[in-house]
Amino acid sequence: MSFSDLYLLPALLRAVEDLGYEEPTPIQIQAIPPLLDGQDLLGCAQTGTGKTAAFALPILQRLEERPLPSGERPIRALILSPTRELAAQIDESFHAYGRYLDFRHAVIFGGVSQVPQERALRRGIDVLTATPGRLLDLLSQGLIDLSRVEYFVLDEADRMLDMGFIHDVKRVLRELPPRTQNLLFSATLPASIAELGSSFLRHPVSVEVSPEAPTVEAIDQLLMYVERPDKRRLLAHLLDRDRVDRAIVFTRTKHGANRLVKQLDRVGVRAAAIHGNKSQGARQRALQAFKDGAIDVLVATDLAARGLDVDDVTHVFNYDLPNEPQVYVHRIGRTGRAGRSGIAIAFCDTTEAELLRDIERLTGLILPVDTDHPWHSDGAMEMRGELDRSRGRRSRGQQRGGGSNRSGGRGRRDRQGREEATRSERRETKRPTRTDPAEAVLRPPRRKRRRPRRRGAPGTPRSEG
Repeated sequence: MSFSDLYLLPALLRAVEDLGYEEPTPIQIQAIPPLLDGQDLLGCAQTGTGKTAAFALPILQRLEERPLPSGERPIRALILSPTRELAAQIDESFHAYGRYLDFRHAVIFGGVSQVPQERALRRGIDVLTATPGRLLDLLSQGLIDLSRVEYFVLDEADRMLDMGFIHDVKRVLRELPPRTQNLLFSATLPASIAELGSSFLRHPVSVEVSPEAPTVEAIDQLLMYVERPDKRRLLAHLLDRDRVDRAIVFTRTKHGANRLVKQLDRVGVRAAAIHGNKSQGARQRALQAFKDGAIDVLVATDLAARGLDVDDVTHVFNYDLPNEPQVYVHRIGRTGRAGRSGIAIAFCDTTEAELLRDIERLTGLILPVDTDHPWHSDGAMEMRGELDRSRGRRSRGQQRGGGSNRSGGRGRRDRQGREEATRSERRETKRPTRTDPAEAVLRPPRRKRRRPRRRGAPGTPRSEG
């Protein structure tokens, strides 16, 4: 199937051709026709499936086919995004897809001055992409009017809820007119998302793309066992050996991302970090430098796992395995996009065996192990194997014991252990010890403070006066 089979306008087909899109992706094939017919939509699709074009193209076509009287520029389409990076990239996509159409667009988010955003709103715009906080802030100031919105898109809904935006989303929904065409996209569809969707979607068309295969088939996945202190050496070795010039490296903490960038810089690797503690300007500069090829490696935390949309990322490195297995899928989705091939390499040390097991359970894949590097860790590999053996012993014990329901409690203990480990790591990075442990051992013990004696000899009776 080609894009022309979806009955898109010639101006949109021309823009799509300019971008090098040859065939629509499955989410685009399923979503565009009902959206052009004006139906609401509930879409479940992983990152890298082309879902931005799946809603941007039909919205642009319907705006073009239903023009307003000359001179009017109310907000007609609203896209709500959880992060600043993703909002900016959605706005860039609208610009690219609508380059041959007469429409105005803008993006608003926090962390920057609102003055330029106010100017854009006063000039009038057709498509507004926003994050919840800044949108509600400008609404409260009377600078935004949503009474004439015709199309509303809630993107990355599960991420929106994970970040605590559920009440903000509901406030935005109350500002919309009753006859809006509504779209909800989410990488997963838990009960909370289904409940939220039922509150504003009217008889939606459900679109679900490859729920059984959460990872992108075009991505070659590899696993390397390595001790934690050797991870940075292994990463530098692979970047040099494979001549990698466009890679994203995911770390678990912001401090770890900053430290890794400094370590890579010492060995001549051009890298930059992007995470929540960076200012919006610094994050945009790092992302633009990565897109332009000024740096080869972007080191990111999971805040940016779904917000990065960069063409031709050849490698994704899971420097630290994520605490939640679903995040692994979102991370590796940064490569192998739009049908291209990519390579995802995961590092696993002795403390991450359980995290690896959870990832393999979710994906249904046993990641192929690459031992062809100088820092291979037999200990980490043995730890992963021991988990499988202990699981087999417990399964046999449950069968002999009549199928006792112990797995649920054990799963909770596993999660609690991982959460405690993460909290401990954060405490260690935030509060480094002020005294060398060796000094603490050599320091003489403090003498116990003696309490002052009462006046008079012991046993001497007090005077009655």
